[in-house]
Amino acid sequence: MTTAEISPTMRDYLAEIYRLSDRPSDAGYVSTSELADVLEVSAPAVNRMVTKLKELDLLIHEPYQGINLTENGRREALTALRRHRIAEAFLVNVMGFAWHEIHEEASRISTTLSEVLTQRMAEMAGNPSTCPHGEPIPVADGTFAEPNDILLSDAPQNMPLTVTRVRTRESDRLQYLAALGLMPGAPLTMIHAAPFNGPLQLKLKDEYRIIGHNLAELVRVKAE
Repeated sequence: MTTAEISPTMRDYLAEIYRLSDRPSDAGYVSTSELADVLEVSAPAVNRMVTKLKELDLLIHEPYQGINLTENGRREALTALRRHRIAEAFLVNVMGFAWHEIHEEASRISTTLSEVLTQRMAEMAGNPSTCPHGEPIPVADGTFAEPNDILLSDAPQNMPLTVTRVRTRESDRLQYLAALGLMPGAPLTMIHAAPFNGPLQLKLKDEYRIIGHNLAELVRVKAE
């Protein structure tokens, strides 16, 4: 396999598989149905692409488990994510876009970026270590420091916490999280979590907020 054999569409698939697999369950496996939902393509289209990526040794497909990236696939996914996250940082830090406006624009830009342009955009954006949503930006060789964080829904109560990253790109949810103050770097305390996946009571600065469990699963935090 050579890099030239991997199309921009293939990299989009690999990057999305990596995003979906980066969660605390399922051992990194992703179902083809959820991949089809996220990419908004048909199940047959996903199956055809999975076959191609498997032939290129970029992923494995286990019956009843799903798909997972090989080491080659992970490296290509991180290269694509590096360009996408730098493009997002450039759009916010240099061009003044809001964080809920940038995902699709960055997707269009990043598929055509060379490493030279990617590096120049990173420099203009201030060489950020994370994208505007808090996700780590891999360095040129595809490595990065794994964030030491947990889901807000799993966070301990009555301890100082800091938001590290937000795991959604849906514009309405990002706007809502920003209105609540749940953005990377924000300090907070979880006052109470209702049982059975009930709502969470948070304190951000001097204000109290109530959010649903599903929304809390999109936010990751670290203890101070």
